[in-house]
Amino acid sequence: MSPQRRPRPETPPSPKPARRGRDRRARVLPAPPGAPRLPAARPRTVAVVGGGIAGLAAATALAERGVAVTLYEREPQLGGRVAGWPTVLADGTGATMSRGFHAFFRQYYNLRGLLRRTDPGLHRLTALPDYPLRHSSGLYDSFRRVPRTPPLSALGFAALSPSFGLRDLPGIHPLAALPLLDVRVPDVYDRLDGTSAHDFLDAVGFPPRARHLAFEVFSRSFFADPRELSAAEMALMFHIYFLGSSEGLLFDVPNAPYPTALWDPLARYLRGHGAGLRTGTAVEAVTPTPDGGHTVADAHDEERYDAVVLALDTGGLRDLVARSERLADGAWRERIARLRTAPPFLVSRLWLDRPVAPERPGFLGTSGYDGLDNVSVLERWEDEAARWARRTGGSVVELHAYAVPADRSRVVVQKELLDRLHRIWPETRAASVVDARHEWRADCPLFPVGGHPDRPTVRTPHPGLVLAGDLVRADLPVALMERAATTGFLAANRLLRRWGVRGQTLWAVPDRGRHAPLRALAGWAARRG
Repeated sequence: MSPQRRPRPETPPSPKPARRGRDRRARVLPAPPGAPRLPAARPRTVAVVGGGIAGLAAATALAERGVAVTLYEREPQLGGRVAGWPTVLADGTGATMSRGFHAFFRQYYNLRGLLRRTDPGLHRLTALPDYPLRHSSGLYDSFRRVPRTPPLSALGFAALSPSFGLRDLPGIHPLAALPLLDVRVPDVYDRLDGTSAHDFLDAVGFPPRARHLAFEVFSRSFFADPRELSAAEMALMFHIYFLGSSEGLLFDVPNAPYPTALWDPLARYLRGHGAGLRTGTAVEAVTPTPDGGHTVADAHDEERYDAVVLALDTGGLRDLVARSERLADGAWRERIARLRTAPPFLVSRLWLDRPVAPERPGFLGTSGYDGLDNVSVLERWEDEAARWARRTGGSVVELHAYAVPADRSRVVVQKELLDRLHRIWPETRAASVVDARHEWRADCPLFPVGGHPDRPTVRTPHPGLVLAGDLVRADLPVALMERAATTGFLAANRLLRRWGVRGQTLWAVPDRGRHAPLRALAGWAARRG
């Protein structure tokens, strides 16, 4: 490797306050027209089943417009896969555990709009200064200096990245890569859903180093092996974060545990709008009523509602629909039964008795480390972890492993992740683990090859029943937490429109390639294909 291509050091500047970004080409989706609020003389009741991001977005839009909302959440806390809960460490310190690090990208317009209800300036988010990626070979990529505006973003990344070199260019097949230049929804699914992310990258001919650092990080964000993931989902991710938006790939994180920074304030906001929050309450069944409504039954009670929003994870939705034998129709129920869950993943949080080196970044994406997908140092941004680190002189480190084979021993995988940490940051070999928490989960949606036509939409066969969540097909350029928030608002909008009430205005990244010549080139390639 020449000196000009040497990886940059892992030295991040200090975090800065989150800023509100807005791509001038971002697409606005006007709210359905109607009255600003539901007339008091015509009250409506809605049950929202699921208190994650999608359910909270739906409940917020409905409650703000005068709908009587009751939100059911089976866990004691709100937030779904971004929830946090209390724990006590071995040293007696109270702490908040969660399912791990989440990046709040600047493209998450609708999620950030939800958070602005209680934090208009987004002051409870902190900007991380870089999105570094490290391969086991020693290659190190960074997005800190990459231009934000496409196509300069892609050209800048290629020019600055040690993963790309002139010797790699002859192996690239540009015709195969052209679909990335004009990603449109749902057209991208027609073109690429029948191909795996792995096979698509093979067809493009990306060098293995660039594949690991520039693409597989995206695909594993879906908690799936690239061999199982639809290439359309990976292309959509590339469009959202890289070639379709000028917001860039840097992101924000909450500066306090999730309940403190996000969900406790939103719970107070919802209660202030008259919503009832029934945490720790699992819904047993949903049943249509002759008058067009539904009853919702939990272990202790059954109530009738004018409409229901199901905002559950994949397994929860499958199970509830299976128990609710009269819900919707047979064809829809069969589609729900066919939904698949991504392989298990592990979040290991370690409280160490000494600090990691000061130049270590708050977040590091990793590849080639036999299962370790990223490392976070929580005291770099989270106040609770920072207080513990200052008091003890230690560090709070989090390790993620995605798409773990189901037959792997959990104890062995946990030990392997610690070994990988020692390999990446050798100073941690001398550290003792004061305490540890290991969260094994397998509840994220899988977007398999060829699975898009079978995915459910917000709309169902019953006008008083709608779906929301990151598993739901939105036909918009959204993904992950932003898909959850967007479908939650879309579900609310669908109900509000029935009742003549104006819904929530939404935003999305541009729904096509940003430049006409590149769109034309991609269209020519599609016609040839």
